[in-house]
Amino acid sequence: MELELRHLKMIRAIAEAGSLTGAATVLGLAQPVLSAQLKRIERALGGQLFERSRHGVRPTALGELVLGRAQMVLPALRELQEEAVRFAHACDDMPRFRLGGTHGPLLGALVHRLATASPATPVSTHTSWSVREIATGVTEGRVDFALIGTCGESPPPSADRLVWREVAVDPVFAMLAHGHPLAGREQVELRDLAGESWADVPGDGCFADCFAAACARAGFTPASVYETDIAALVQVRRAVGLCRATFPPTPGLVTRPLAGAPLSWRHLLGWHADAPAAGAAPVVLGHARSAHTEAASRNASYATWLAARPVPDPAAPSALI
Repeated sequence: MELELRHLKMIRAIAEAGSLTGAATVLGLAQPVLSAQLKRIERALGGQLFERSRHGVRPTALGELVLGRAQMVLPALRELQEEAVRFAHACDDMPRFRLGGTHGPLLGALVHRLATASPATPVSTHTSWSVREIATGVTEGRVDFALIGTCGESPPPSADRLVWREVAVDPVFAMLAHGHPLAGREQVELRDLAGESWADVPGDGCFADCFAAACARAGFTPASVYETDIAALVQVRRAVGLCRATFPPTPGLVTRPLAGAPLSWRHLLGWHADAPAAGAAPVVLGHARSAHTEAASRNASYATWLAARPVPDPAAPSALI
């Protein structure tokens, strides 16, 4: 048997997981299949790569040697593939905007602004709840720009490989049905919602942990949190929603600031510095910021909240991550 790249990925996964069971889960394989494959790899390499015990596995001296080489080969191959894809796209000189983003009003507004400003330039979108998936699309050259959000100050995915610029930072608001007892307040204390169920959009960031921590500081543990279509559950009074302050006005619903702004959401635009589209990044970033300003002005609760805050210094540089 000749050693293949997939074998190196298996060896790396086993070392990182510390067990065959954990590595099998990560790789999407049955544990007996992975165990049999490891034995074939070890026979091909002439010795045992891992010492097994009831506490898991750890690399042998031979295993350390192979892992060291794998740590050089696998990233190099990934970079080669990404560079080749970017080169192939660079050979296609047709201008275009390929946008990746999470679901929300800013992506649609950005599409509209770009299409209006450059009607002859094709605009396409790829949406996903996973910010990692979107960032991977940029690093692999399948997407030009990623418009995503992160909780608070948490870093965006692929922060060491992509350029990220801040579009804006929003507080997280509570979404309530019109008939909710607290819907008439200008702002809502988080602790006053202690008995509620909650609804939030799906995602792979740290927002769920940040929300749980905010509730703990307010003195309670959420009864339940649904990751689903927020508006649908709020309208039937099944839950209170957690939404970005730019959420557009919706019949039957109101959005209200949480007192003290215990949660925030940072909108980011990302791109690859070596991609052909990088030269258009300042234009796309400007349109994204304008789209956010427009979205904020359409939400009366957010406009009121912003009016009560100090005006930011327009000369202050945006964050480069």
